[in-house]
Amino acid sequence: MMSQMPQQTALSRCPSCEEPLESGDRFCGACGYDLSAVPAPPGDHPTIAMNGSMPPPPDGAPVMPPAAPPQHPQPPLAGTPQPPFAGSPVSPISGVRFDRPPEPDEYPLQAPDPRVAPDVPTPPDGTKVCVACRAGRVDSDGYCENCGHAQPRERDHMEQDIGPVAAVSDRGLRHHRNEDAFGLGCAALPDGSAAVVAIVCDGVSSATRPDDASLAASRAASEALLASLPHGTHPQQAMHEAIVAASHAVNALADEPATAREHAPHQNAPACTLVGAVVTSGLLVVGWVGDSRVYWVPVDRSTPPARLTEDDSWAAQMVAAGLMNEAEAYADERAHAITGWLGADAYELEPHTASFKPDRPGVVVVCTDGLWNYAEAAEDMAEVVPLDAAARPLHSARVLVGHALDGGGHDNVTVAVVPFPAPSQGAGSA
Repeated sequence: MMSQMPQQTALSRCPSCEEPLESGDRFCGACGYDLSAVPAPPGDHPTIAMNGSMPPPPDGAPVMPPAAPPQHPQPPLAGTPQPPFAGSPVSPISGVRFDRPPEPDEYPLQAPDPRVAPDVPTPPDGTKVCVACRAGRVDSDGYCENCGHAQPRERDHMEQDIGPVAAVSDRGLRHHRNEDAFGLGCAALPDGSAAVVAIVCDGVSSATRPDDASLAASRAASEALLASLPHGTHPQQAMHEAIVAASHAVNALADEPATAREHAPHQNAPACTLVGAVVTSGLLVVGWVGDSRVYWVPVDRSTPPARLTEDDSWAAQMVAAGLMNEAEAYADERAHAITGWLGADAYELEPHTASFKPDRPGVVVVCTDGLWNYAEAAEDMAEVVPLDAAARPLHSARVLVGHALDGGGHDNVTVAVVPFPAPSQGAGSA
């Protein structure tokens, strides 16, 4: 019966193909769309969209049926922006979600690193152990094989005290490694008196392996002095020969395979500067190549201190030539460009030596420019050296390094403090 027939919605156009319809059509004559599937319009007409739905069209407008979900949805391509899940409060314009949970006041601690296992076997005796996990072995590159932690370098801060002489070397606050080195020792002269040796070297940072160069030079020079002085070689001649030996040691680094592999045409051979002092009971001998220095600071501070070396540098050359005064030269950005150094690419080796016979006790300060940059004049250096430096050389060296670090520590800092005269007892190689 007609009462059992479904009531048709009055439509003027097919919802599928928009072809005109006639009253009473149950199917579209153009596309065959089932017009009975069109739902009846709601009784009310909301004007606010809820959950992303749109308000119904005005009376008489076609109503689009909901799209059927795909039977086999495909995963989205990588990098394709994804729509938010259904019902999420998302801005239809910006796509920004506003339903993020509130940030917690505290976050849980991260779980322990599984690489740092408590059951890591203890390395054999004599093996260098990681300072971080205390279990892993440190490889040749300075990293822990267990946790990967980089180990502190042994040369970042070094101290040595052998009684009549002491030295301290520090990486400073700006450099990534310490390229300075020092060598200390005591020897007995043929007459039985003591000779104290202090060598300080500063690696040239623009060269290849500057840290190796300074270490090789300091060892070669100090060993040469300690070997020649007991045989009666005059200290000034011994100093000259020690600088030559140090030069040969640095030159040899340029021929090593490790240098050849990393050597590029734009790089220089390993290089460093050197300064040293030999102190006996009545004689003070200094030697140098480069811009590291030796200062004399008397125990009686009423007498003037003195700088005992002349820099192999651009600034020193300008002053010596009378083209600038010292203040102008050392204020120039080219002031610290060195004109003399130890290395295979040095123009010519010119060891400088000088001997002095102080008439009063004092201390000899042997240092790199990492220190004297903060106490350049002899008077400035004397103000920094502690009054009891002759009795406490290690303490004084620490104070001087601390002064440079407090001033900014822009460079590696190395200083040796040697009391004059040398003690009459306790001589022996070290």
